[in-house]
Amino acid sequence: MEIALFIFVAAVIFVVKALNVVPQQHAWVVERLGKFHTVLAPGLNIVVPFIDRIAYRHMLKEVPLDVPSQICITRDNTQLQVDGVLYFQVTDPRLASYGSSDYLSAITQLAQTTLRSAIGKMELDKTFEERDDINRAVVAALDEAATSWGVKVLRYEIKDLVPPKEILLAMQAQITAEREKRALIAASEGRKQEQINIATGEREAFIQRSEGEKQAVINAAQGEAAAITAVATATASAIQQVALAIQFPGGVEAVNLKVAEKYVEAFGNVAKQGNTLILPGNMADMGTMVAAAMSIVKTQK
Repeated sequence: MEIALFIFVAAVIFVVKALNVVPQQHAWVVERLGKFHTVLAPGLNIVVPFIDRIAYRHMLKEVPLDVPSQICITRDNTQLQVDGVLYFQVTDPRLASYGSSDYLSAITQLAQTTLRSAIGKMELDKTFEERDDINRAVVAALDEAATSWGVKVLRYEIKDLVPPKEILLAMQAQITAEREKRALIAASEGRKQEQINIATGEREAFIQRSEGEKQAVINAAQGEAAAITAVATATASAIQQVALAIQFPGGVEAVNLKVAEKYVEAFGNVAKQGNTLILPGNMADMGTMVAAAMSIVKTQK
């Protein structure tokens, strides 16, 4: 009975040791008698107990790895404290097990040395502007070396670039000076544009005023010409009407009366405009003056 129980327990242990369930996105490396045998894929796997041994367990997911902060010196001899994060993935479990004794430490050390080399080729200002170039340089160097370790370096990102406090103060002063310079330039450009706008407005206003004055003169001249034409036309029409009226019976007597009225009216106006009254030497000559005027009318007729 005891032997049967022992055999049953041994069988259970054997089965438990033989059956292995590998999780998804994991890979287990099996050694048989101390030598690499196979890589167990995700799912149920059977191994030989006491002969096969699961030596390494690897996760095939993308893994973030913090790269410790370090001091880097730029091309212009400025110290920078730099740290970053590295993303990698195990692609070959066998090489990851036997290609390096500690691929995590190897990747970290190589990332630090590559980062120092890349920053050492740049000046301080360029390190802030060309982070992407630094990241690409680190990834290229790591990916080439990590191939023999069964690891694929996906990307590297710089988290912080911290210069010394004195450099930060100098950079802040430079930024302030640049902003003040841009503000002064913008103000001067504004004043310049203001003067240009004022001059342009004055020129356009002068042109408009001169055009208005020109048009006013033209309109006045045209008005005077039209008035003169109208007066001339009216005068000609009146003369024509008078000439026609003289030809009718009694027209000559009407002209005599009109001339006598104008003669008397003229002497009356002379008396009103001055203190001296001017009278003809012989009042009887009025008839003679009227007769002379009528003779001129008849001659013209």
